[in-house]
Amino acid sequence: MTPRKIFVGSYTHSIYTLEFDPDQSPPSLKLLAETTVGYHPSWIAFHPSDTSLIFTGLEQTDGEIALVKYAADGQGKVVARAKSGGGDPCTLLVDEDEVIIGNYSSGTLATLPISTAPPYILSPQPWTLSMPFEMSGPNKSRQTSSHPHQTIFNTLNKTSKELLVPDLGTDKVWRLTKAGDKRWAIQSYLQYELGSGPRHVATYGKSLYTLLELTSTLAVHDLSSLSHSRTPLGTRSTLTSPPPPPHDMLAAEILIPTPNLPFPDPYIYTSNRNDPSPEGDSIAIFSLVAGEDKPELVGEVRTGLKHVRGMLFGCEDDRWLVVGGVEGGGVKVFERVDGGKDLKEVAMLGINKPTGFLWG
Repeated sequence: MTPRKIFVGSYTHSIYTLEFDPDQSPPSLKLLAETTVGYHPSWIAFHPSDTSLIFTGLEQTDGEIALVKYAADGQGKVVARAKSGGGDPCTLLVDEDEVIIGNYSSGTLATLPISTAPPYILSPQPWTLSMPFEMSGPNKSRQTSSHPHQTIFNTLNKTSKELLVPDLGTDKVWRLTKAGDKRWAIQSYLQYELGSGPRHVATYGKSLYTLLELTSTLAVHDLSSLSHSRTPLGTRSTLTSPPPPPHDMLAAEILIPTPNLPFPDPYIYTSNRNDPSPEGDSIAIFSLVAGEDKPELVGEVRTGLKHVRGMLFGCEDDRWLVVGGVEGGGVKVFERVDGGKDLKEVAMLGINKPTGFLWG
């Protein structure tokens, strides 16, 4: 297998380019390049038709979007910048002709028109939408305003392009479609337990799975209609032994790789942060064999990492999982084993404060 590049967003000023070679014995992970971008380029996303272009958000009070163009050797150069339309852009969704931005601190959704040719970003000022906010949530340190934490298309909607926006501050996942003016408009929402803090979502079959950061739980919804306030079909803890509240442990990422020949059964993988265990933070593995509405916690893998924020499956059969520890441990690659029910560490590299990943 040809060595694969891994791009790494971070809580530094740089995006790192790594090379992972699974054919080495043991598999190797090395640094190819470091591209200085600006303050905290934590979330990174490819352009869908030109993967030499990577967009990132700079998590600062006066948020910025930067576009980096990469050469075949993994060296990158910033080729465009624009305002993000708010503070601390923590999530980006790149479509063919626009980038959709979630600004965490200001509670705004924003879009910028883009192209794969210079000047790449076609307007210096984004269109913005302030997300609704009615009252503070139970968690007074995290829920005093709207906090959009992810922008992602709803793959279950086959009739129109629908945007899902988990909002940690309002305990909602907003559902948006484009109105007659071609701007995103809120159509509906899903309501979650107060104080739970929706962070990220993923879809499988006919179901939406939501990772609730503040309670370290996984919620399941049937997403077959646009109705408001649908009650979850069920919730599960992402921890085998949840500590009594209050505690500092937080859920972070949720992934559902598509089943394939080597891994025919569906599994959900969620990461947990700030575990006091000397073995580091854990990745919880849920099986869906009993049904989409019945995720069963079948495994918990200790990573040896501290503050696992981002992780991503890669390569042809999603065999490899790259994971990062923001507060210690660097970047590690794990191999899926036992049909996907377990993970085995195969490589690591001491990268500083890794937060997000892309497989090249």
